Amino acid sequence: MTASAPISADVPDWSREARSGHAWQPGRALLQAIRAHQAATASPSPLSGLRRRASTLRHRFWSVVTGADIPVNCQIGGGLLLPHPNGVVIHPGATIGPNCLIFQQVTIGAGGKPGFPRIGGHVDIGAGAKVLGGVTIGDHARIGANAVVTSDIPARATAVGIPARVIAIANEGA
Repeated sequence: MTASAPISADVPDWSREARSGHAWQPGRALLQAIRAHQAATASPSPLSGLRRRASTLRHRFWSVVTGADIPVNCQIGGGLLLPHPNGVVIHPGATIGPNCLIFQQVTIGAGGKPGFPRIGGHVDIGAGAKVLGGVTIGDHARIGANAVVTSDIPARATAVGIPARVIAIANEGA
């Protein structure tokens, strides 16, 4: 058996956002609406306004279904996983790197330090966690469930608690 390649913190894995068939995947449907709106906004096509309005309606529908508050103008890298998008709140000023995993009831927004969170690539954020203020979370970090992050977290670190504190830093090859 061969070991699978580690998930990149730089190159988005768009297959993580793809919907498969007609399965009930509201998190992925919400992300598709956001991506469609961003593509329509960036497009010079004469039909882009119509596509933007249609994607806005889809975004509103899936936001209600999921109970998530993720704005269409957010800065999210590709490959985001939202397995249970219920209650996820992301501030439009926050930046999220590629291939992240965000569980339910997570808040990423303003608070504490001035500014907005900058989350690196391939960061896993546990259920109920809060990432507040102008903090930076390094690539491949893990934030535990219900942690409240109000200070920077280095790359490959695991942070837990209220306020969050680093309990481990993984080796480069891990």
